[in-house]
Amino acid sequence: MTRSVLALLAGTTLLAGCNFAPHYVRPVGEVPVGLPQGGPYPAAPTDAPDVTAIGWRDFFLDPKLRQTIELGLANNRDLRVAAANVLQARALYRVQRADLLPTVGASASAAYTRSTASGISAASGGTTGSGTGVGTGTGTGTGTGAGGTGGIGTGVGTGTGVGTGTTGLVGADRDVGLFQLGLGVSAFELDLFGRVRNLTRAQQEQYFASEEAQRSARISLVAEIASAYLTMASDQDRLAIARNTLESFRQSLQLTRAQFRIGVASELEARQAETGFEAARNDIAALTTQIAQDQNALNLLVGTTVTPDLLPSGLGTADYSLPALPGNLSSEILLRRPDVLQAEHQLIAQNANIGAARAAFFPTISLTAALGTLSTSLGGLFGGGSGTWTVGPQATLPIFDFGRNRGNLQYARASQQAAAASYERTVQTAFREVADALAERGTVDEQLDARTRRANAASVAARLSDARYRAGVDSFLVSLDAQRTAYAAQQDLVATRLARQSNLVELYRSLGGGLADPRP
Repeated sequence: MTRSVLALLAGTTLLAGCNFAPHYVRPVGEVPVGLPQGGPYPAAPTDAPDVTAIGWRDFFLDPKLRQTIELGLANNRDLRVAAANVLQARALYRVQRADLLPTVGASASAAYTRSTASGISAASGGTTGSGTGVGTGTGTGTGTGAGGTGGIGTGVGTGTGVGTGTTGLVGADRDVGLFQLGLGVSAFELDLFGRVRNLTRAQQEQYFASEEAQRSARISLVAEIASAYLTMASDQDRLAIARNTLESFRQSLQLTRAQFRIGVASELEARQAETGFEAARNDIAALTTQIAQDQNALNLLVGTTVTPDLLPSGLGTADYSLPALPGNLSSEILLRRPDVLQAEHQLIAQNANIGAARAAFFPTISLTAALGTLSTSLGGLFGGGSGTWTVGPQATLPIFDFGRNRGNLQYARASQQAAAASYERTVQTAFREVADALAERGTVDEQLDARTRRANAASVAARLSDARYRAGVDSFLVSLDAQRTAYAAQQDLVATRLARQSNLVELYRSLGGGLADPRP
């Protein structure tokens, strides 16, 4: 018997290499080999550092921004959810992986039984013919003819006449004990066709996907905090411009009203000055609200209240991050993005699920075994001759499942196709994000230079126009129009500065930057 069991185990070990999962091949998406170049796209310098190898602490130059990002990485709730998802996926993987090995359990039992031994003696006869009396145990029988009476044994009598007897119950109570101790394996599936291994592989890939999702969430959080910080800084600059413009419009309003009172200026000029003044006052109120909302958004991203000493006072002209372009760009760099890796792990998981669904068409073989000792006394459990063992293999083959297994296989194949399409879409989305960021990067410096020159020219024109108005050379409408143009040009300049800073952050994020930072 033991040789048969060993032969069975050896055979299952040889068959355990079967795997019905399709061979995984990474999909080749409709993405060019290289990232776009020429036209609006900048030429990447060959000496530029690899942006993916630069940690976020080295990429961002502003100390207050770095502290704000670090605070967000420690307190952001979405990042905590992502970390918890990783822990959940890892725990589920451990649960599934445990099915690859038998679960061994120890058992101990004790049973007590009380039994009663009983006996019946009886004698019977008939009025005529022959009668027979039989007694077992202790009893008494009387009758006509020869018979057996009394004692422990059997008496038989035959005769003619009437026989009478007395039936007696005699017993003695007895306690019986049974003690058992052993180790056993219950219904361990012998994974001959790779069903359990494929399910384990699928869960492992889901665990890897959750890790990549956490990394992606971390990179996105760094970029979002930086963008919110820069947006608030630019709104601070816009508010300062609005306040300065309001003061300029105030002086013009006071002048035109004074001139209107003495009859030098018309009411039209006074009303036009009032229009510019009220527009600037409205902008101040709106920007004040916007800055408060910017701070609320920043607090939400950080996960706690950002202290005033960390808040930006203005955007200015300084660089908040490294301005260097990445060098030697290729579309292969996109395959290292966490969201792309997450989609690929999910695709591999669905590929393994096909193998598990295919294996369900084949027999499922399980093994139950136990080894231990058995004795009627507690002290005899470890004595000689008390050992016991049992082995019970079981095979189950689906015959009529009314299409259940076929439906599961079709579902697994459809899920794999959806995962492949999702992976390709993720790669394409990554390519577009990088291409868009590069397109803006190629022209944003020229835009910034043009907006800077325009703002300077508009400011000079506003001063000259005001001087000509005060000298009586030009009308107030010309001066007012110059002031409005200068105000709009300064606001556009701030917006362009924000676009340049945000573009560097977006390029850093879309290329998967920040992963090289070993610190949390």
